[in-house]
Amino acid sequence: MTPLAVATDEHLAQISNYLVYSSMAVYMLAFFAHIAEWIFGSRSKVGRTAAALTASKAAGAAGTAGAPAVQVRGKGGTAVLDRPKVVTRSAAGSRDVPDGPGAAGGTEQGDLYGRIAISLTALAFIIEAAGVVARAMSVQRAPWGNMYEFSLTFSTVAVGAYLVLLALKKNVRWLGLILVTTVLLDLGIAVTWLYTDSDQLVPALHSYWLWIHVSTAIFCGAVFYIGAAGAVLYLFRDSYEARLAEGRTSGRFAASVMERLPSAASLDKFSYRINAAVFPLWTFTIVAGAIWAGDAWGRYWGWDPKEVWSFVTWVAYAAYLHARATAGWKGRKAAYLALFAFACWIWNYYGVNILLNGKHSYAGI
Repeated sequence: MTPLAVATDEHLAQISNYLVYSSMAVYMLAFFAHIAEWIFGSRSKVGRTAAALTASKAAGAAGTAGAPAVQVRGKGGTAVLDRPKVVTRSAAGSRDVPDGPGAAGGTEQGDLYGRIAISLTALAFIIEAAGVVARAMSVQRAPWGNMYEFSLTFSTVAVGAYLVLLALKKNVRWLGLILVTTVLLDLGIAVTWLYTDSDQLVPALHSYWLWIHVSTAIFCGAVFYIGAAGAVLYLFRDSYEARLAEGRTSGRFAASVMERLPSAASLDKFSYRINAAVFPLWTFTIVAGAIWAGDAWGRYWGWDPKEVWSFVTWVAYAAYLHARATAGWKGRKAAYLALFAFACWIWNYYGVNILLNGKHSYAGI
């Protein structure tokens, strides 16, 4: 490589670092905007779930549980039937509760800050994605040769998936604050402890399978993260709804936050659909890795720590999907299993790469 090419590569690496730090600054602004959205969101909606649950219990006592009430209003000499409120229904015997109005709480001021937060998140995503591209250009390869590069791409894909869901008009704006917070944490760990100078790959990684296998692994992890976030929020929301159903009350702050989230049934369904959608791609990731191992090391499977924990993660998610499909697991048990599966994925990334030795030891730190 000529001195000019080396200088160009170093310049591109510096540009990548600058863009990554710039994206962190914009993500921080988005974080504060999301905080403002929650703060200025209406608290006048508190009690919506309590009212729905109280009505549901009263209907159950009268032998009409689950049947939506129909209100009759007089309008001149004509009786007008009000359309009953549509609520999100969970499994049989579970609570029927309407979704909350979102972080903005249905107020214009809250919605304004929410839109600002989304705009800043989109801007930070573009800047970070440009940083990933600059890193790839500086090494003239896929930017996934070590944990630093993997972490950058992971957070970029996670934010990109979130923005795509928003573009598809999905009700996921409630995820914004959690997402931006964890992205900042991920980038902070990457630039502080995982940073590695631009360098070439070890010989085993010089293959087109790098683009196929690692890219799908990153995408799966990012989407699994979104499903795990839904499962965590489900657990909090379900506990809140259970307290209301039992006639107990929560603190003002907890009620204000929980009331604006989607119902527990909606969050449970969201987490399931996300995990179910990406599971086939995770299966393909493991198969692609086995094929690559056959080309690189002359064997398809060798019980390397990374291979073992990739398989354990696959089994955990398969058990989660199987339990929901056959045993009818919905709710808390399913959420715990989904979080265990994602914990396996996290361990497979951080724990295996840093603490265990094997053929996949490319942490670069």
